[in-house]
Amino acid sequence: MLSGEFKHNLDPKNRLFIPAKHREELGESFMIARSIRDNCLQVYSMSEWEKYIEPIKKMDRKDSEIILRSLHRNAAQVSPDSQGRIVLPASLIQHAGISKGAVVVGCGTYAEIWSEEVYEKTLEEENLDDIKAVLESFGL
Repeated sequence: MLSGEFKHNLDPKNRLFIPAKHREELGESFMIARSIRDNCLQVYSMSEWEKYIEPIKKMDRKDSEIILRSLHRNAAQVSPDSQGRIVLPASLIQHAGISKGAVVVGCGTYAEIWSEEVYEKTLEEENLDDIKAVLESFGL
């Protein structure tokens, strides 16, 4: 289970440290993709990535080809180096708006990578009453 919040800096070679707890869960190689909802990146183990795209493969071929092309075009398979760093492609860095500071956030079956500035702004806008209402509507 991926959890926690970790702040790290992107180095001049576009390398970002991934926490050891996350690396253990993600494996030797994992996928990083643009979020389709936020200006952040989503990180999936290879098995979770397969689960994520499996329903798309069952769609009408015309639609699935377009969606799979977009998802894979905007993703990268990465492997941490001996110091636990991954190299983020420039296109993913640009999408997330990461200039230096980044935040790696565990979200259960996946993680997110945010620009520190965008993440802080997102937290400021987070409405705990709305979250509480949704949870309560599910009996939680």
